[in-house]
Amino acid sequence: MKACFVCKEGSDRLEYVYKMGRREKFETALEVLPGIVTENNLEQHRSFLRETEVIITTWNFVPFSDGQIAEYFPKLKLVLYGAGSVQGFARPFLNRGIRVVSGWVAMSIPVMEMASSLVLLANKGYFQSLLKYKSEGYKAAKDMASTWFPGSFETRVGILGVGMIGSAVARRLKQSNLEVLAYDPYLSDDRARELGVVQASLEEVFSGCQTITNHMASNKETEGMLTYKHFSLMGDYAAFVNTARGASLVEADLIRALKEKPTRTAILDVTWPEPVEEGHEFLSLPNVFLAPHIAGYANQEVLRLADYMFDELKRFMAGEKLLYEVTLPMLATMA
Repeated sequence: MKACFVCKEGSDRLEYVYKMGRREKFETALEVLPGIVTENNLEQHRSFLRETEVIITTWNFVPFSDGQIAEYFPKLKLVLYGAGSVQGFARPFLNRGIRVVSGWVAMSIPVMEMASSLVLLANKGYFQSLLKYKSEGYKAAKDMASTWFPGSFETRVGILGVGMIGSAVARRLKQSNLEVLAYDPYLSDDRARELGVVQASLEEVFSGCQTITNHMASNKETEGMLTYKHFSLMGDYAAFVNTARGASLVEADLIRALKEKPTRTAILDVTWPEPVEEGHEFLSLPNVFLAPHIAGYANQEVLRLADYMFDELKRFMAGEKLLYEVTLPMLATMA
């Protein structure tokens, strides 16, 4: 089968993901076009592309139009996207019956690991105690952490969005003997029982949980969904963790709630826009902890994306069921 690596001109993402022998694995299984196909050299590779059945790609994939797909990739059967969301490019391929595989499950693993860890740390007052130690000393920090915060045994925490990542976070947190409340309008009763979570409204999650972690998909339905009405319900020492997308909350409303009760905490791996503008209050508020959108992957963690794509290629070539295929109906609820 003929295949090619595709990425936008000037991007280094292919080399970043398909490194340490990963590209070579594809080259042993397929007849791969040397180099990288970009939006600017399609004509140069026309004859090969017209026979190509597999595209291998990652972040900065070229968003081909339906016309370009028809003209340059008439025999294409499979797109292997070694990254997360396919919302920006998948529909023209899916509409033509071309199968699309994403690394969304592979990406969910480090997000789950980080989000779960942040929840456990927030339950112990870890982030606030860091500042307290430096400003007021060891005893004040220790007294605060042991008095104000419950820790992570039989503590109630909340999950917003129980898709792939939210479900994984729920399973991990249940291992720590936590009571998990979950908000997700698509969550069935059977699925909730399977995960061991209690279905709840947004208001119940924010008012009743020590720490709330956001894993809602980023779409028009969720944009600006979390407002002051919700953040104002947070307990005196509660924490809000966001490793999903920044657009799901009204940042000014979160800031207001954090100012009203400085013992509340926000731990944000994402913002909207990203990065925050110079002078943004997130940068100066002592109860806001910002990370530069690192939950999804870090350095060698991206190798999992390439490995998942190669495993899917092997299943495709053997005529087996694909485990990480994305379909048109799935796009309605996926990030």
